[in-house]
Amino acid sequence: MRIIIYTGKGGVGKTSVAAAAALRAASLGHRTLILSTDAAHSLSDVFDQDLGHETKEISQNLWAMEANVYNDLEENWGAVRAHIARLVALQGMDEVLADEAAILPGMDELFSLARIKELSESNNYDCIIVDAAPTGETLRLLALPQTLSWSVKLLRRADHYIIKPLVRPLAKFSPGIEEMLTPEEVIVALENMLKKLTAMKKLLADTSKTTVRLVMNPEKMVIKESKRALTYLNMYGLLVDSVIVNRVLAPDSGYLEGWRAIQQRYLDEVASDFAPLPIQQAPQYAAQVVGQVGLKQLALDLYGDNDPAKIMFEHTVFEITKQN
Repeated sequence: MRIIIYTGKGGVGKTSVAAAAALRAASLGHRTLILSTDAAHSLSDVFDQDLGHETKEISQNLWAMEANVYNDLEENWGAVRAHIARLVALQGMDEVLADEAAILPGMDELFSLARIKELSESNNYDCIIVDAAPTGETLRLLALPQTLSWSVKLLRRADHYIIKPLVRPLAKFSPGIEEMLTPEEVIVALENMLKKLTAMKKLLADTSKTTVRLVMNPEKMVIKESKRALTYLNMYGLLVDSVIVNRVLAPDSGYLEGWRAIQQRYLDEVASDFAPLPIQQAPQYAAQVVGQVGLKQLALDLYGDNDPAKIMFEHTVFEITKQN
């Protein structure tokens, strides 16, 4: 079982790169699922066909889906959402707006983590390729288990030491206080989600199964963000096994030759700063990469005869330790 996460700064073409890898893996016989966790889904556009929240077979050995926060909301977050909406409504907000406000920032990433874990345990796929959100959101996603763990522990302690002995007895005399209290089912729902995320965190840190690939363009700001992402991913214990540089101009670029020279300088920087990671390059095409024909060409340029489902580099580039 392989899980490959493609991430990078917004606009670098990571969806196309992930889709090309998925097509190549499927053509080699791997039962492959490509899953988009980016709120701004582009898989439908890249494959030039409608995709939704349920898996859809788009070619032999290849399935695709676009995760939707609203579909998973009731199953994983119904009790919590109802409680938050009730608290917000008590402050005078319209009921419909309160219900929407109960969808907290980060919910899409939260449910995406749970969905990846669920799909990995289904035994339906040999390889799950994740078209992840831009790097900043992906890093926030990786921090969610720790953040949620802290919140649940805080709620439990408050309930044990303050709510039960002091506040609940007073609630008998005031309905308003009762409405403000956190119901047990809300805490249970949070704990259940925490269990799922903790298990997912272990799966992400299993370097025999899960790797991350950074997609970038040969541009200054993109490279800097990718360097930061590499550092944080190593801190979270994830294995980055390759770097993909997309939209590289050909040597005979005509009036773009000046820009080509600038790109070459940044390509040298990537080769130096990301060593010893394997680096694949994809050219700047004359037309948009849309549909399976274009994606197959992109896969050929990136991987040739190689298997993108294989782990391309089995060691962390660096590790962070604390001394004294």
